[in-house]
Amino acid sequence: MLTNPSQLILKNSDLFTSQNVLVLNCEGDLLPKQLLESASCVTTLSLDFHHHLVMSQHSSPNLTLHFGHQLPNTDQTFDSVIIYYPKAKALAGYLLNLAGQHLKAEGELIVVGENKGGVKSIVKQIPDYFDTPFKRDNARHCLLFTSQLTQKAPSIKLSDWVNSYQLDTPQGELTICNLVGVFSEKRLDDGTKLLLSHLPRLSRRVLDFGCGAGVIAAALLKAQPELEIECVDINAMALKSCELTLEANNFTAKVYASDGLSQTQGHFDDIISNPPFHDGLKSTTDIAKSFVKESAQKLKSGGGWHIVANRHLPYSDTIHEFFGQVNVLAENNKYKIYSNKINQK
Repeated sequence: MLTNPSQLILKNSDLFTSQNVLVLNCEGDLLPKQLLESASCVTTLSLDFHHHLVMSQHSSPNLTLHFGHQLPNTDQTFDSVIIYYPKAKALAGYLLNLAGQHLKAEGELIVVGENKGGVKSIVKQIPDYFDTPFKRDNARHCLLFTSQLTQKAPSIKLSDWVNSYQLDTPQGELTICNLVGVFSEKRLDDGTKLLLSHLPRLSRRVLDFGCGAGVIAAALLKAQPELEIECVDINAMALKSCELTLEANNFTAKVYASDGLSQTQGHFDDIISNPPFHDGLKSTTDIAKSFVKESAQKLKSGGGWHIVANRHLPYSDTIHEFFGQVNVLAENNKYKIYSNKINQK
């Protein structure tokens, strides 16, 4: 099933007849494959690892799939570039720069998004190396704009898209590096602060799940440099931000994409997280239950599981089911710190 923005793109597939097309910020459907009915070649760059996995089994000589914050070949050019307008408005500028870098001279830019998602802002956000966007179509509560590259776009410089700042944590001061599109309040959020303030001493191999910009991993390494930390996230911009944060603080950790814990290998002494599902969405409970179950399977005998969660979320029954106990290490009026040991195996 195609998302509404993808259906609008397919409705305008005449734009891509015999074209070499790049799709940026792909959604979790098979639109890139269906584009091959009109386009000659399609390349995708997914910023969401789950979206990338949806397409991964459909790669072919004419369909090339990438996950990350940029293409591996920065000099590759295309006849057309499609941008799915991002939920984080600040990320749009980065994607436009990326599109301009990879478009051929006078190549066509297509921007699509839901009306309520801010896609209308593209008219004001478009850089001067594109002409004024034209609203080509409006359907399924979505808009589709087209534009043309009128002059050479600048190469992507990550330093132009990174916000670096100093952050005080219970473990000491850190330098945090945030790429556009990665959530940051420029302060230690209350949940993470409570978690870092009540952590026991951790053991050798630690997994930081949903690492974001690397605040938790950097704080742990500040306190215990001997830890072997693996940082996983589903978002490409977050993973690159985490790498930059670790580098800025002269720390080393393994950083990679994982859909849940599926791409992790072996077992861990400890798992720590401020899980990225605490916003009350319908899927929150199911995702949280899967995370608890996978964590219990990925911990060594006697391994520790330490998370912070909104106190209203129904974690207790799930934790008891898979850990055999529910230990609330600390709490306040908004959050609880669950710190449990896996039963001896």
